Amino acid sequence: MELKDIQTLIKFVSQNAVDEVEINDKDFKLLIKKNPQQFYTAPTQSYVAPINIASPEVQVMTSAPAVTAEAPIASNLIEIKSPMVGTFYRAANPNSPIFANVGDEVMPGKVVCIIEAMKLFNEIECEIKGKIVKVLVDNASPVEYDQPLFLVEPA
Repeated sequence: MELKDIQTLIKFVSQNAVDEVEINDKDFKLLIKKNPQQFYTAPTQSYVAPINIASPEVQVMTSAPAVTAEAPIASNLIEIKSPMVGTFYRAANPNSPIFANVGDEVMPGKVVCIIEAMKLFNEIECEIKGKIVKVLVDNASPVEYDQPLFLVEPA
């Protein structure tokens, strides 16, 4: 199954009255459920596809629960969202300074974090001018596609 097919399937589940889809293939197992907070699936002996592309209300089966922001968002705040699935890092390495902290001023083009996906480290840049109000994800945590990472108060 190709990545595009999985993305299309996830969009279908999230936009329709389908609550769960499971696909078992000889190479992988894919499980998509709405309301991921209601379940946690431990990995099995079979290979679990590491693809975890989902909207906040849909989750592909992984070995760890998704991190979600549950606090209500103030109307003036803008979210910086993850453009991909991967692992969120606040600094380039453990000895480097953090890219963006609460209270830091950000501008378009400023790197705010790194997301590692398939051994590639992708710098995530801010697209607005403002001030970081809240960091929504813990360092070295898995993130979903389109998952909010930071809340920014626009300037």
